[in-house]
Amino acid sequence: MAKSVCGHLKDHIKPVKPSANGCEDCLKTGDPWVHLRMCLDCGYVGCCDSSKNRHARAHYAASGHPIIQSAERGEKWRWCYVDEVYLD
Repeated sequence: MAKSVCGHLKDHIKPVKPSANGCEDCLKTGDPWVHLRMCLDCGYVGCCDSSKNRHARAHYAASGHPIIQSAERGEKWRWCYVDEVYLD
């Protein structure tokens, strides 16, 4: 994945801890997920766009928190929903 420039890095990456050990909302409903993403603004853990509920994207839409990081073991990349770019 190519690194890209994003103007949201400075204001929307904070030292956060994951809000749950899985998709926070899928755990409440019992739904499965494909992959997990963590919001770097608040620590919310949601399911990816390949999951039926797309909770990570829904969190962005509701909160305006633009940057997520993969919460999958061994993956370090980040994504900005506003600029639609991978950050690393």
